[in-house]
Amino acid sequence: MPGAVHSAIEHRLEFLKYAAIRVGIYAGVALSLVFSLWVVIANRVPMSATFAAERNVFAAILLVICAAIPVMRFLRSPGELLLSGLVSWGIFTFSYLVLCEIFVLLGENYSWFHVFVMGAISYLLFSTLSWIGTIVWRVRAHH
Repeated sequence: MPGAVHSAIEHRLEFLKYAAIRVGIYAGVALSLVFSLWVVIANRVPMSATFAAERNVFAAILLVICAAIPVMRFLRSPGELLLSGLVSWGIFTFSYLVLCEIFVLLGENYSWFHVFVMGAISYLLFSTLSWIGTIVWRVRAHH
């Protein structure tokens, strides 16, 4: 009986054997943590208002670095780049949705759907550029 339970758990977690999904989960959790800390510090720590511009620039740079993890990891495989990017951005969008419920003015300018579409278009653009780059690389290597 314990073997059957262990086998069922392994079967459910089989999707984690793909590197694109694992990297997407890691990047999505990193994006969510950075953004959550940014919003909490900006709204709950009153003395952070004195250096608000520096705080915002630092947080934006950290978000860009975390969002670039799938791009840097899968630069030569556009399909995996797109899958990893959409997984990470989906996790980030879910955390944005939760934060919009806690901080009600957060979703005033951008809804969760707008945030997801902006990230999806960005990852689609990088995936397309990666696809074109791999085609050019293969053509040049063939000649």
